[in-house]
Amino acid sequence: MKTIDLNCFGIVVTLDGDGAGTITSELKDQGMNLEQYNAAIDGLESVILAHACAGIDVTTSAYLEGVETAVEAITNNY
Repeated sequence: MKTIDLNCFGIVVTLDGDGAGTITSELKDQGMNLEQYNAAIDGLESVILAHACAGIDVTTSAYLEGVETAVEAITNNY
């Protein structure tokens, strides 16, 4: 079991060692019914988790800049 804290939007990835894992974050809007926004966030979280499971270092500054850019784009669209 390995836990990776991205220190970005509360994103934490937990890898189980068998090529799978889970992801949590503070990105979803719990207070409003923003289905499209939350669906886009689900997609982004899935990509981050898939990258971490594949062995990509999701803690690099370049990767985190990409995450921040994606979140900004999602926010601007919804």
